Amino acid sequence: MKEAVKTDKAPGAIGPYSQGIDMGNMIFFSGQIPLNPTTGEMPVGIEAQTRQSLDNVKGLLESQGLDFSNVVKTTVFLDNMDDFVTVNGIYAEYFVEPYPARSAVEVAKLPKGALIEVEVIAVKS
Repeated sequence: MKEAVKTDKAPGAIGPYSQGIDMGNMIFFSGQIPLNPTTGEMPVGIEAQTRQSLDNVKGLLESQGLDFSNVVKTTVFLDNMDDFVTVNGIYAEYFVEPYPARSAVEVAKLPKGALIEVEVIAVKS
């Protein structure tokens, strides 16, 4: 049974999609750009935007009774691959071993001019 994830702990969907889809033992979360879910504002700079994107992921996970240890796959979309080392360092503060599988790609443009977007897939324990 497919069920939509809805929470105010992360920015609401800004289009025809769900914050996530719960498929029973797996949850597929939509990518999180660095919008503050309370103010709707985006911080400046890759460090602050990376932390906000990962905090948004944390909010989604917590809304489902999960944490970063439940994440099995991440995709990181970057506006500029030159930011990878900075993003990787901050990413390591949120995830612990065994780390999830990950892809990181540079894209031409992200929604609302964001510098980063993070998407995760989680498994319920």
